Amino acid sequence: KDVIIGLSASGTTPYVLGGLKECQKNNIYTASITCNKNMPISKESDSCIELLVGPEFITGSTRMKAGTAQKLTLNMLSTSIMIKLGHVIDNKMIDMKINNKKLNERAVNIISSSCNISNAKALKLLKKFKSIRKVLTHLKNDSK
Repeated sequence: KDVIIGLSASGTTPYVLGGLKECQKNNIYTASITCNKNMPISKESDSCIELLVGPEFITGSTRMKAGTAQKLTLNMLSTSIMIKLGHVIDNKMIDMKINNKKLNERAVNIISSSCNISNAKALKLLKKFKSIRKVLTHLKNDSK
């Protein structure tokens, strides 16, 4: 059920092409993102995204236009995938790994605002259930 996305600004990077060809041999669905039209990477992909950003302002500096366009595209793809997989509820990422102070505070705020409860109660529930999804499920079932 995997999908491999080959990323090459030029559309000709040998390592990316080799990876896509190997995936094709093994019946793994492939996609590609390049910044040129009709390049080898597009021909080796089941689905291709061609971002026609034009030449860089500084020749050889693909991080400017091509890199930025590819990063934005990857952000849109990964966000869409998270939504489709059900990891987002009401504009909030609920299945994040809570492994530092910042993410713990974010989780508490998500629970607090989603359930209209105090941060203290949200923190207590988060400590008990260890995930936003489990807290929200518990509170939803509790209210029935």
